[in-house]
Amino acid sequence: MEILKKVALVLIIIGALNWALVGLFNLDLVASIFGGVDNIIAKIVYVIIGISGLISITILFDHLRD
Repeated sequence: MEILKKVALVLIIIGALNWALVGLFNLDLVASIFGGVDNIIAKIVYVIIGISGLISITILFDHLRD
């Protein structure tokens, strides 16, 4: 489970950097790489990053298990 959390955090960081590029330069890097926002692969990447965010919610509560 720890590996999954680390992978999720990396994906969240990628998503955050993408949003920073959108905000600063109006450049959606994910869409640029995968052929546009409407491309199915880009949508899958967005969904995977969103799921990573949901998985990472558990990190907030890890200290309660100890």
